[in-house]
Amino acid sequence: MSQRQILVTSALPYANGHIHIGHLVEYIQTDIFVRFQKLRGHNCRYFCADDTHGTAIMIRAKAEGRSEEHLIAEMSGAHQRDFAAFGIEFDHYGSTNSASNRAVCDSIWASLRKQNLIVERSVERLFDPEAGTFLADRFVKGTCPKCQSPEQYGDSCEKCNATYAPTDLIDARSTLSGATPEPRMSQQLFVQIEQLHEFLTSWTQAGGHLQDEVANYLKGHFLGEPLRDWDVSRPAPYFGFEIPDAPGNYWYVWFDAPIGYIASCHDWCQASGEDSATWWPRGPEAEQAPCEIRHFIGKDIIYFHTLFWPAMLKASGFKLPDQVHIHGFLTVDGEKMSKSRGTFVQAATYAKHLDPSYLRYFYASKLGGRVDDIDLNLDEFKAKVDSDLVGKVVNLASRTAKMAKASGLAASYPDDGGLFAAAAAQAETIAAAYEATNYAEAMRRIMALADRANEYVETAAPWSLKKDPARADELQAVCTVALNLFRQLVVFLTPVLPRLADQAGALLGNPITTWNQAQQPLIGTEVAAFKHLMQRVDEKKVQAMIDESKDAAAETAEAVDANSASTSPELDAEPLAAECSFDDFSKVDLRVAEIVSAEHVEGADKLLCLKLSLGGSVTKQVFAGIKSAYAPEDLVGRHVVCVANLAPRKMKFGMSEGMVIAAGPGKKDIFLLSPDAGAKPGQRVH
Repeated sequence: MSQRQILVTSALPYANGHIHIGHLVEYIQTDIFVRFQKLRGHNCRYFCADDTHGTAIMIRAKAEGRSEEHLIAEMSGAHQRDFAAFGIEFDHYGSTNSASNRAVCDSIWASLRKQNLIVERSVERLFDPEAGTFLADRFVKGTCPKCQSPEQYGDSCEKCNATYAPTDLIDARSTLSGATPEPRMSQQLFVQIEQLHEFLTSWTQAGGHLQDEVANYLKGHFLGEPLRDWDVSRPAPYFGFEIPDAPGNYWYVWFDAPIGYIASCHDWCQASGEDSATWWPRGPEAEQAPCEIRHFIGKDIIYFHTLFWPAMLKASGFKLPDQVHIHGFLTVDGEKMSKSRGTFVQAATYAKHLDPSYLRYFYASKLGGRVDDIDLNLDEFKAKVDSDLVGKVVNLASRTAKMAKASGLAASYPDDGGLFAAAAAQAETIAAAYEATNYAEAMRRIMALADRANEYVETAAPWSLKKDPARADELQAVCTVALNLFRQLVVFLTPVLPRLADQAGALLGNPITTWNQAQQPLIGTEVAAFKHLMQRVDEKKVQAMIDESKDAAAETAEAVDANSASTSPELDAEPLAAECSFDDFSKVDLRVAEIVSAEHVEGADKLLCLKLSLGGSVTKQVFAGIKSAYAPEDLVGRHVVCVANLAPRKMKFGMSEGMVIAAGPGKKDIFLLSPDAGAKPGQRVH
């Protein structure tokens, strides 16, 4: 098998929020593919970067009183720590706000200009009068003009897949401030990708670059009619790269973000002494170059990566991707991830409570190479990890390694009834499933081999042989077979479970470095002292993860209560809540309350525990996210306004029985709403 040269990317995570378990579907999927290729001996490199530009970054940095550069540097560090916790390894992780990315943007832009693909015209765009900025499509929501579905973004409808201009939305609103956007005229620059329609039809419909369902989707929704010009500029103020031949205008984040793939590759080449022209070729012979380019993305950004991006690459002479692998969304227990239910779990929160190997395996068992959504059912998650990883794979080592320590592995491989040879014969079939990103099929085949191996151990019963010293050779033979079958399974699972592979290598004194190690058994080697490889999923830890996620959501909600969502980085692009009627709003009972005690909450960064008196013997305990602005001793005796009839909510720290009303941009600028002078506890506020 000749060595392949493969360049792999994942979509660039946006620098305005932390990594969560939904994001991890893609990065784990990609990391598995890269690790598999490296295990097969191929020269495979994984490039990624933070996507750093845009209105959201600019507004958040301003709200937090720091520079955009400081913000994105901090977030890059957090992203890379989260990825590392889940065993996701990049050959280079960069930033779209880099000199190399600027240089590639300039070069591609010059090519687009040279081919007369750029046109300038005055267009009507939506402007947020409160945020003081024009709105990117993704910061506008409203009702789809085609199918009337509510809560759709400003560029496309998730229900009917229609595309449109944000000005076409019905009842549009800004997700930055909640304000109703105003139509204003703006000079914009567009790429006329309709000129490349014939090429895009050919590239998307032939050559195996896309999954069949994606090719059919593009054909049915976009390629059957003229392609819309792509708006690639934004007027100041905007955090990004100013367009060199259009002062006062900046490239839209979706222009420079995918170019970040090339820049990250170039940065790695420069640091490694490699020739970037051999990794991402450019020129007349680029498409014939032996290097493969593969992108992994989610289905929400199909349009950008299968039409705009290939058009940019074609026009500028860069090699096109050989394949774009597209995955579906993640649901948890059959529903969208929810902060209130605690299923919107940050990567760091998961890693704090549970073994990341569990999630890597679970996702692998669900990813079938198509664009289907996958569901993280928490009961199934526990059952699958406990049964497959602990009960089948690790079980082989845990039942035999201690008994094999004294004797080591046998000098020659014993008769195992053909089990090792049969599994070795499956290696190429399993490899083909990995290659096709059909990890679910690979996992099914590996676990079928694990079942046969466990049947062997159950029948051989080494624990019984151990009782009879005269059968020591028999015991060594059985343990040699069991541990070799274990190691063979771990070789096949190495792309998914790199930590287990390291542990198996240490146990048997032979690091797992190549796929072909599944073809030959180990003999005559020592067995190290056995250490636990993996524990069963602890339901208490799963619940603790859910509870912490709920509490984090509650802290965020309390801290920004009555604030613009844009003051919170985690809520920056969140939609507003569903409309409530006047009758609904009239149910809110606002009362004057006196703070009779205030205490720090151990383990909470933002919360104070307040005891409120509403007059007479009526008291309520409230957890309020105001710790950054108020010391507990300064609050006792103060009158505030509270929501007195809010349903109690159980938190990790205790029961919260109401809400105090506050406003402000956050941090030290949180201001408790004070009632009129002379108002008494329990008095209603109108």
